[in-house]
Amino acid sequence: MPDAPLRVTVLSGGGGGAKLAHGFAQVTSDLTVVVNTADDAVLHGLSISPDVDTVMYTLAGRIDPAKGWGLADDTAAVLGAMRELGEDTWFHLGDKDLATHVVRTARLRAGATLSEVTAQLCAALGVGARVLPMSDDRVATLLRTAEGTLGFQEYFVGRQHRDEVLGIDLDGIDVARPAPGVLEALTSADVVVLGPSNPFVSIGPILAVPGVHEALAGSPARRVAVSPVVGGRVLKGPAAHMLASLGHDVSALGVARLYAGLVDTFVVDEQDAHLVPEIRDLGMDVHAVRTVMGADVADRARFARDLIAVAAAPGR
Repeated sequence: MPDAPLRVTVLSGGGGGAKLAHGFAQVTSDLTVVVNTADDAVLHGLSISPDVDTVMYTLAGRIDPAKGWGLADDTAAVLGAMRELGEDTWFHLGDKDLATHVVRTARLRAGATLSEVTAQLCAALGVGARVLPMSDDRVATLLRTAEGTLGFQEYFVGRQHRDEVLGIDLDGIDVARPAPGVLEALTSADVVVLGPSNPFVSIGPILAVPGVHEALAGSPARRVAVSPVVGGRVLKGPAAHMLASLGHDVSALGVARLYAGLVDTFVVDEQDAHLVPEIRDLGMDVHAVRTVMGADVADRARFARDLIAVAAAPGR
C-alpha cells in the first residue's frame, strides 16, 4: 500500500500565501487552506471575500498573473456601465469575478454559510484542496489612523494603504467561532504552515478567532512560519509599513518575534541568513532558503518541497 499523503494545513491571506498553497497542491493531495476573512466587504450589495477568492482562483489556475488577484483575461464592462450610472467604482470588479460575488451573495441570502458556499465554488472551479474561511461569522479589520478609523478595503484599496497604521481592531472577533473543520485542520495535520502573508491583517485575524491560537499551540503538527520580509522589504503590500508604525523591526527578525512561542520553525530568505542566530535565540529552529516565488508553478512546488524538508529536519 502507498504511504498516506502528507497532511498539510496552510494559513493564508491573499498573495504570497495563495502562491504557497498552490505549491503545496502540487506535492500533496491532502491540503487544507485556512483563509483570512476579516477583510471581507459588502460592496454594491454583494458579499466579497477577497482573500478567499485569491486563494480559490490561484488554486484553480485562473488568477490574473499580472495583478495577483482577480481572474485572468477578465473585462470590466459592468463596472464601466455602473460608473456611467453614477456609481462609485473605486473597488475593481471584473465581469467574470462579479459572477463569483453574485453567486456567493445569493447563496448566503438563501441561508448557506460562507464555508458551505466556498466549498461549492471550489468544486465548481475544480479546486481539489479544502479552502476554509477562518470563520462563518462576520469579523472586520479596522485600522486606526490619524485620519480616523478605516475599514480594511477603504484603507487598502480606496486609499492605497498610504495612511500610517497606529492600531488594529478586529470587530466581531470576540464572538466569532472557527468555521467547521478549522480546528481539526490544525490539530490533525502533519505540517501547519503560516504563509508569507501580512502577520497583522492576514495571519493575525485567523489566530485571533477564539480557539485557533490554542489549537495551533497544542497541535502535534510541525509548525512552520515563513517570513514575508525579504532583505528588509516586503515584495507587495503594507506589511513593512505596519511593522514600522506599530513599533516592530522591519525585518525577518521582527516578524519572528511576533510568532515566537507559537511555531517550531521559522523560515527566512537566503538574503536574511545573517539573522538566523538572533532568531534561533527566540527558541525556534531557523532555516534560510529561497522564499521568493514567481508565477512559475514548478518554483512554487520547489518552495513547498523545501518547507516539507525543513519541517522534517531535526529540531534545535
